[in-house]
Amino acid sequence: MRRFTNPNPAVPQPAQSFAPLKGAGFSPYIDVAESNWALAPEILSAQERICHPERSEAQSKDLLLSPRHHISLQKNNRVPRVSFLRPGIALASLLLLSVTLLPAQTTPPKPPPLTVDRDPVRSPDADITKAPTGDITKQGGGFVVHADVEEVSLNVTVLDGKGQIVQDLKKDDFKVLEDGIQQNLLSFQHADIPVSIGLVIDNSGSMYKKRPSVNKSALDLILASNPKDEAFVVNFADDAYIDQDLTSDANKLKDGLAHIESRGGTALYDAVVASADKLAADARRPKQVIVIITDGEDNASTLNLEQAIRRVQQLSGPVIYSIGLLFGDEMSRGEVRHARRALEMLSGETGGIAFFPKSLDQVDEIAAEVARDIRSQYTLAYHSTKSTSDPGFRKVTVIAQSKGDGKLNVRTRTGYFPSIKNAKPAATPAGH
Repeated sequence: MRRFTNPNPAVPQPAQSFAPLKGAGFSPYIDVAESNWALAPEILSAQERICHPERSEAQSKDLLLSPRHHISLQKNNRVPRVSFLRPGIALASLLLLSVTLLPAQTTPPKPPPLTVDRDPVRSPDADITKAPTGDITKQGGGFVVHADVEEVSLNVTVLDGKGQIVQDLKKDDFKVLEDGIQQNLLSFQHADIPVSIGLVIDNSGSMYKKRPSVNKSALDLILASNPKDEAFVVNFADDAYIDQDLTSDANKLKDGLAHIESRGGTALYDAVVASADKLAADARRPKQVIVIITDGEDNASTLNLEQAIRRVQQLSGPVIYSIGLLFGDEMSRGEVRHARRALEMLSGETGGIAFFPKSLDQVDEIAAEVARDIRSQYTLAYHSTKSTSDPGFRKVTVIAQSKGDGKLNVRTRTGYFPSIKNAKPAATPAGH
């Protein structure tokens, strides 16, 4: 079983949100793989009884040891793990286990100091030690500082005044600004390159009657994409499950979409961040996309909207396309407005677009438009003029101009956070 490697040991990282996705969860749970295997059924049952007191102990054990809970990237050696308990439930579970499984004399571990940032997304005021500006080497009669700089890749969609995709631009037609400073483009590409796609599908109770149409549209999107694309399926409600890992096999993706349970709430933000982490860790394609299909606002995540967006930006993460099924009378106007704003922000900040069909009949057409948008993008890359040791969000603006096309509208991510690399000690000049 693969374990999450903390990229920044100074910032404690929480448990996984769903077993196959590494480094993406935000509520503590008991890792059975780390415990005495003989006690696994008791641990699982204790947690399940707290979540569902109406079930008998035997029912809890049978349910938790069912194939759906045996989620692992290694299909032949599956390890049962409980995914994504809410913080209060997880705490109650730990207290129950400390009474039933641990010796009475056991002293509870000392909690970490309040100055330690335990949030899954690094806080803006986190203590970050600034790295030196770079390595110092002697050249000629002086010394030269070599600073680490960020290589930034942007997926860019260009539209004309009528909203049609523009596909005949050249490298010189683009200008890229970072925090207002023009950058020099290193590379320019306009080709139908393969991508890695995360299909993140709402499986909450309100989606039950919509899932057959949604599944067909999601599969049609894959079939309309580059045959070399790879994709995985995440079905989410209160919890998020990866029901099909990365594959180019449409039949396997169809089976993954078929896991329809439609119960519980909507933990959208947690599922998005977990999927972005999954892509960062396991995707084989540098160009990455998340497609969200949901019918409501988030009501079950441990992260809020701003934290979710920040995490995706920290990963220099995927372009997010959202399809919000917000029609009908199941939500109030306020709930619809809030859900719409959240999807627009998730997509807009990452360079994607949010769609809001008026009926299920329009979803298939939208899926085809998303596939067309992905395959028509330009890819631009540049080296930032700033050192990676300079922290903070960097705003990116892309301008496209071409004679005869009039005013062009450009869609790409709004910016990124630099990757903080381990500092290297500066070389000591000879004679010092």
